[in-house]
Amino acid sequence: MDATDRKILAILQENADQPVAEVASAVGLSPTPCWRRIQKLRAAGIIQRTVALVDPKTIGLDLNVFVGIEARDHSPDWLRRFTDTVSAMAEVMGIYRMAGEVDYMLRVAVRDMAHFDDFYRRLIEAVPLKNVTSHFAMERVKYTTAYPVT
Repeated sequence: MDATDRKILAILQENADQPVAEVASAVGLSPTPCWRRIQKLRAAGIIQRTVALVDPKTIGLDLNVFVGIEARDHSPDWLRRFTDTVSAMAEVMGIYRMAGEVDYMLRVAVRDMAHFDDFYRRLIEAVPLKNVTSHFAMERVKYTTAYPVT
């Protein structure tokens, strides 16, 4: 991946709806070579997919909760059950295996406290856990999906 590919990625991360001709112009290429580069980035798995980013507040899911999980068990069977269960829960926006005091961190988007309580009850009933700690975000100060590629 060269500097031109990185510029293309930076542009597409800001607005993937741009016509290839506009991206090409911004990086100093003609449209066909730019399109080929984008296709190679897709084929290599660097561009995984193109999605629409939705404002969570407009769909009523503006309560973000960061849920720290301490595992009671660290066996492959437990991990598979935990991963399958949590991945299937629509409220879970991200799952991270952590170093430090918690084993896993979840980012959860819910409507309100009652919705979170329902999520919490389903979580603790589905998988044996040692400890669950929830941190409620009061405000989203910065949010981006764009990685610094330049």
